[in-house]
Amino acid sequence: MESIIFEYAWVLIILIGLEGILAADNALVIATMVKHLPVEKRKKALFYGLAGAFIFRFGSLFIISYLIHIWQVQAVGAVYLLGIALYHLMKKYLWKMSKKKEKDSKKEPSFWITVLKVELADIAFAVDAILAAVALAVTLPLTSLPEVGGMDGGHFAVILTGGFIGLVLMRFAASYFVTLLDKRPGLETTAYLIVGWVGVKLAVYTLSHPQLSVIEEGFAKSLLWKGIFWSVLLAIAIGGWFLSKNKQKDENKSSHSRSSSM
Repeated sequence: MESIIFEYAWVLIILIGLEGILAADNALVIATMVKHLPVEKRKKALFYGLAGAFIFRFGSLFIISYLIHIWQVQAVGAVYLLGIALYHLMKKYLWKMSKKKEKDSKKEPSFWITVLKVELADIAFAVDAILAAVALAVTLPLTSLPEVGGMDGGHFAVILTGGFIGLVLMRFAASYFVTLLDKRPGLETTAYLIVGWVGVKLAVYTLSHPQLSVIEEGFAKSLLWKGIFWSVLLAIAIGGWFLSKNKQKDENKSSHSRSSSM
């Protein structure tokens, strides 16, 4: 009995850490999406977006045993994340904005369109987080607790606890990242690179699904792929931090240079 408690406690600690990392990624993306809104509307957009994340995450937990077997859900999440990442990067670095587009960009952004984008991103990230949580929980011993949604009660409790803590962390992290993006605008690109990479991860899950088997079924859960995924994710985060300029410091340097020349 003690060994089972230790196993569950250890997996829960790992899951909380994993959820914390995923929550930080999600929060950075949400902060990027609402950054263009007027300050007074940002908090509302964050509230609606995070409320949707809570509802979907907890709702999906009760159908999790069915959700993880539907490769189409994983595919839609992958396509959406890759799509918004590519759109942002192409818009910023490849497309030349016409005068008409510059004029249109001055119009006040649509509040509800932004909320919808946040909700869709939440759903895609939730699918990824649930898959990661299930992969950890299913390694635990079965318990005598009643099944929930076709899953062992003990496994469900671990996933539920980790998911709840992850959402709480995301709530506080999102507000922090909104402020951070004002100081380091370059992190916006980092956020969308992370989005694209998580989209690649969901694509690997999809392609290794038994009904497709484009990639070897066990590859998505292998240590090799997990090592590659987390190494690249860490490299993107660290590289993005050091390559993004501190706007406040640059402005201080600029003002100092002007005062010195005078």
